[in-house]
Amino acid sequence: MKNNEKNPEINQEGLVSSQEINQKMVLIPGGEFIMGKDNRYEIDFSPAHKVQVDSFYMDKHAVTNAKYYKFCQETEHNLPEFWDVNKFRCGKDFPNHPVVGVSWSEAEEYAEWAGKRLSTEAEWEYAARGKLSDNNYPTGNEWTIPLRRNTPGIGWENLIVEVNSYDPNAYGLFNMSGNIWEWTLDVYKEDYYKKSPYSNPKGPEEGALRVIRGGSWHSGKMCKRVYFRKGLPANWVDFAVGFRCAKDL
Repeated sequence: MKNNEKNPEINQEGLVSSQEINQKMVLIPGGEFIMGKDNRYEIDFSPAHKVQVDSFYMDKHAVTNAKYYKFCQETEHNLPEFWDVNKFRCGKDFPNHPVVGVSWSEAEEYAEWAGKRLSTEAEWEYAARGKLSDNNYPTGNEWTIPLRRNTPGIGWENLIVEVNSYDPNAYGLFNMSGNIWEWTLDVYKEDYYKKSPYSNPKGPEEGALRVIRGGSWHSGKMCKRVYFRKGLPANWVDFAVGFRCAKDL
């Protein structure tokens, strides 16, 4: 595993200091791109279609356990049900893992607290492509990272890597695919691409499901492709689903 940024300082409680990596955002210049992929058998991410997005900021990394813990402390929000607090507060790299077990609604609450928002599905895919027009993955057309970190006798939290692991894409975004699924702002509908607007699409107005992107450590390679999408209920919590934030200029 590559770690491409210096590890932040960890205080005596095992939490990341004020210099923590997750404060950083990247400017994503606006532009036009081809969203989705033509596939006669998968109406979910087809047809491929032109989309224009305005410039925006995006977190370099998914929101970390440490950052979400701070949110919970300051707002008296419940900790994710998957957390073993004692385990979270020991060990050097667990605070810098992406938070999981957070619903879409909780991700929205966090984003508002942080002065940010969730990215739209279009913004997410545009950013994940990393300036590459027809790539399958954030850094190219071939998946080069081990599909799983499966090791007998370890828990699921050790199958997720730190948020600054492996090489970033051309925009400087880390782990846009293959570590955790990420919530986006949009309502999910299977056939939305057939009527999606050209400029800054924000998904259907109503629906029970929300779009997740990126694929996780236990997903197959297809799920990790930049155009792959699926929907989950807004109140769903899962050990492989987290989020990162965006922000308007």
